[in-house]
Amino acid sequence: MINKELLFVSHLTKNFISQSRSTTVLEDVSMHVNQQEFVAIVGASGCGKSTLLRIIGGLDTEYQGSVTLAGKRIAGPGLERGIVFQEHRLLPWMTVQENMEFALQSGSKADNDQLIDEHLELVGLKSFRNAYPGQLSGGMAQRVAIARALINRPEILLLDEPFGALDALTRLKMQQEILAIWEKEKATMIMVTHDIEEAVFLGDRVIVMSDRPGTIKKEVVIDLPRPRNRSDVVFNKLREEIYQEFHKE
Repeated sequence: MINKELLFVSHLTKNFISQSRSTTVLEDVSMHVNQQEFVAIVGASGCGKSTLLRIIGGLDTEYQGSVTLAGKRIAGPGLERGIVFQEHRLLPWMTVQENMEFALQSGSKADNDQLIDEHLELVGLKSFRNAYPGQLSGGMAQRVAIARALINRPEILLLDEPFGALDALTRLKMQQEILAIWEKEKATMIMVTHDIEEAVFLGDRVIVMSDRPGTIKKEVVIDLPRPRNRSDVVFNKLREEIYQEFHKE
């Protein structure tokens, strides 16, 4: 299933400057992501995992090292990278349809309407195109955010704790749905999460980050068939292996 390498992060270091004081958030981080791969990044709050995702997304360009996508250095935001945050960030005064249209940069109305139809159908919300964000549940709003991030056919989808604000049952359902989207779209995805079980359930690989400053501590290959059984002995062994990494710090 895994194709050629798509994303390279090489010797990435990120410092924050505040009141003439420098704090290292990420230190000498190197990693890669292959086409059509689902990579999960886990770590404690404050370890720099969301900062890493922002850099890959081009939202933060002040760093040392190299970040390239398909051989091109990332110098800012681009349509080849879609981003989904913990909050859905839909514009509340716009309908679902209008939020989707806002993400489209070009194209005729007929073409754009077809794209919107296809992507709302992908997340099971085609009948809610005229609803406002305030009329949607948290899970539904996040599904719209995922559809919006995918509508420009990005080469890679970045997910920054996208289910963190959802209740436990909705979160489990959304995990299943993001996997269905990943398999159907043959997408490349990177998800940041603090939930180890979620990382093992979703990821082809799990990258474990250490804290202060953030470095890559370990990489765990999740060689389990899908759909995955959370009560499976091997599943729980992999979860425990990752969990133990945080007790070594």
